[in-house]
Amino acid sequence: MGKASYGIHPEMLTYVADEIGDLLGLGVQIGLVIGAGNIFRGVAGASEGMDRAAADNMGMLATVINSLALKDALEKNNVPCRVLSAIPMPTVCEPYSKLTAVNHLEKGRAVIFAAGTGNPYFTTDTAAVLRGLEIDADIICKATRVDGVYDKDPLAHPDAVKFKELTYGEILQRRLQVMDSAAISLARDNSKTILVFDMNKPGNISKAVTGEITGTIIKGEGNE
Repeated sequence: MGKASYGIHPEMLTYVADEIGDLLGLGVQIGLVIGAGNIFRGVAGASEGMDRAAADNMGMLATVINSLALKDALEKNNVPCRVLSAIPMPTVCEPYSKLTAVNHLEKGRAVIFAAGTGNPYFTTDTAAVLRGLEIDADIICKATRVDGVYDKDPLAHPDAVKFKELTYGEILQRRLQVMDSAAISLARDNSKTILVFDMNKPGNISKAVTGEITGTIIKGEGNE
């Protein structure tokens, strides 16, 4: 939603599309998982009395809207892209399968994984880790509004302390709000490294995947 308070901001779409285009230009294979907090959050709907499964289904459908918007922006920027949805809707986008995703990646296309895991009660964080494991991604990068993980919200607390490196256990023990516990546990159990970084600075996405940025690395005890 960029600087707006709701919905899809065209300037942010263009910015992200440019960043992804630069990344593909480096020869990097990239899979993207997009949330839908700019449109609808399942948890928020459930907290207002809506059935949780129904609310989560609405949230997953909202991620498809965001995914199609980003696909359009990428294609206007001459970046090859495909949207794969965990909820089949073949007239809108391709249904997700690992083989289809890997095939597109190997052909140099950006792949957007839409509709979360396709199941309620799982966040897009968990979907990102799940898809990262399925396609055997080298690293999972969480692009946020801050430049890493802090002991408290740096946007609200100027004295917040940034962590350069954390283990999955420390994330869970400290209850740091990086990803939900299911996502962190899944990454921990499969030794998948996570990098948290600020996506709002031009060039940061490319720097993140080439090791040129200082964010926060999350990995297991003793992992390289």
